[in-house]
Amino acid sequence: MGNWKISADIGSNISAFGFSRGGGAGIVPRSVRPRRTVSAPIPSDPPAGIALFDLDGTLLAWDCQLLFRHFILRREPWRGVFLPLFLLAAPFAGLLGSARLKRVFLSFLWRMPPAKLADYSRGFAWSVVPAVYPELRERIDRHRAAGHFLILSSASPECYVTEIGRELGFDLALGTPVEIGPLFPALQNHKGAAKVRRLKQLLPAAYFDDGKLRHSHGYTDSPADLPMLELCGSVTVVNPSAVFAAFARMAGWEIVRPARPWTIRAGFALRALALLLGLGRDPAALAKRL
Repeated sequence: MGNWKISADIGSNISAFGFSRGGGAGIVPRSVRPRRTVSAPIPSDPPAGIALFDLDGTLLAWDCQLLFRHFILRREPWRGVFLPLFLLAAPFAGLLGSARLKRVFLSFLWRMPPAKLADYSRGFAWSVVPAVYPELRERIDRHRAAGHFLILSSASPECYVTEIGRELGFDLALGTPVEIGPLFPALQNHKGAAKVRRLKQLLPAAYFDDGKLRHSHGYTDSPADLPMLELCGSVTVVNPSAVFAAFARMAGWEIVRPARPWTIRAGFALRALALLLGLGRDPAALAKRL
């Protein structure tokens, strides 16, 4: 993988491709405070390298929010009664923004006891980690062997992102902090520019050089992560859309296309519907990768 650098004019090209820098942060409740989620103190001296990984669509083929919903509904089917709230809100996604829509989607976690949520999060992480793309698992192992600092940065709820990060051996795992209890839980959407702000808050200044992370490589499937990728010296995009792939080629980024558990749109739609409704034992075909 060459030493690709993000050119200075990428910012001006973002709008030309129809991408947005914003993360759709929307509501930022004061009661939700992001915390440092690491297994050990962050070393003050910069590491040999830094690897940043997105989660949904990058390490795993699916959006983990759908997977987690299915995991919960298989154990507590009654929580499916909140689905009409999401179906009513979904057509207004553009008006509501991603943060508000996420609050509605997560209504199925209403009043779940913290201890039970933590237990489910650990079980969920254990169930999905074997389904990580082998090609990306190899990259994680390669970075770790080289002594790189591994960061998992996701917009998914932090309750299970940290558990997935722990299972995969990440040094730092960050997701969307969510305050479970209310029907529409308060949250601080960890998406887009919010990922960059949090990294700058948590990582020592020595990890940065002229606004970029030293010796860093970023992995994502989505243009929503463009702000994070601007911190990186080199980039790999995973199963990008046609438009994002064109952008990646223009930027000189590596493109990888690991096999997904579906081959046609109809197959994806049927599997996604089963996940949403909590139907079937394994509609995401996670077990096939065990």
